[in-house]
Amino acid sequence: MSDSEITVASNQSSAMDAEPQNQQPEDAPAHKPQKPSHATSFSIWPPTQRTREAVVNRLIETLSTPSPLSKRYGTLSADEASAASRLIEDEAFAAAGGSAASEEDGIQILQVYSKEISKRMLDTVKSRTASASAAQNGASESENASSVEDPTAAAPSEDIRTEP
Repeated sequence: MSDSEITVASNQSSAMDAEPQNQQPEDAPAHKPQKPSHATSFSIWPPTQRTREAVVNRLIETLSTPSPLSKRYGTLSADEASAASRLIEDEAFAAAGGSAASEEDGIQILQVYSKEISKRMLDTVKSRTASASAAQNGASESENASSVEDPTAAAPSEDIRTEP
């Protein structure tokens, strides 16, 4: 080989050697993300006010529109559902917040929050159904009691004798 051929061959081989170093696997990102100068923290607990409002809106929808829950327990009016939903969410938030042991327990606290919401929602519709049922039974019992005649009031007295 001549000197020019050797130079060309060595340039080609060094270019080939350089290519694999520059190429990245197809599944690797094009560039490595650099760490931000300040640490960004993501916290799952406590939820933002926006998230809490979304929970309340979903509760209102569940309690006031046809759903599997309303098929069994009935629906609430929009006003009743709104008041009940805010109370349910506030109580569940307080209960879950009280169970916080550390910031690292965010997932567990969120689970407590979710379970408290479900439990309180079910308690609300059950108690509403029970009170409505009791009120309905009370009304029907009072109707029945007033329609039953007092046997002593309607029957003629045996002490009274008519003489000819």
